[in-house]
Amino acid sequence: MAIENLGEFGDVVGFSTNGLVYETISGHPDIFITQFSDFILTSPNLPETYKRLLNSHNIKFLEGDFAVGNKYPHTAKYNAVLTTKYLIHNLKISDPKLIEAAGEKTKIHVPQGYTRCNLLALNDDKMMTSDKGIYATLTKFGIDVLYVNPDGILLPGFNNGFIGGTCGVLGNTVYFMGSLNYLSDGKNIEQFIRKADFEIIELYDGPLFDGGGIFFLE
Repeated sequence: MAIENLGEFGDVVGFSTNGLVYETISGHPDIFITQFSDFILTSPNLPETYKRLLNSHNIKFLEGDFAVGNKYPHTAKYNAVLTTKYLIHNLKISDPKLIEAAGEKTKIHVPQGYTRCNLLALNDDKMMTSDKGIYATLTKFGIDVLYVNPDGILLPGFNNGFIGGTCGVLGNTVYFMGSLNYLSDGKNIEQFIRKADFEIIELYDGPLFDGGGIFFLE
């Protein structure tokens, strides 16, 4: 249902891999790519199917130095968040190309390697996270951060998923895989997003699902 509804806003490409990472995250794009404003950085072992697809749509991409592997930290080298001002990641495990490509952006080190899984940046000043370590770090930088209790977010094989993996941003709209009504902090999320002058689209009526995020590529 979410895929069908998302298709109303553009072409939808499902994501899957086999044998590169553990099964629960094998279909999560945020494990294999980092999104910059004008290109994406990919793991060199991103399946060729997706590299050809990017080329066919004239989407610029660069490959990192290290392949994604089956165990942490090799599963999280590209799981970073970029804004116009910041690179946010566990910088101890970041692929070197990620650091290089971030250029003069302020680099914020957080303890959580799965940063994109746990963090959604609306812009440089407004973000929401399901990780308390990320929350504590970003608030020290003067960023307005909403902490979200992840209980109730679905991620098969785990007790819960994470807020960053349930959504994506296009323009001034946040798209969610599921409905905020099923989350204890749903009202807080809605108020936070609308106060930042963003709209919300819920792609189906059910609990939020952590599918590794929604990436909009133009």
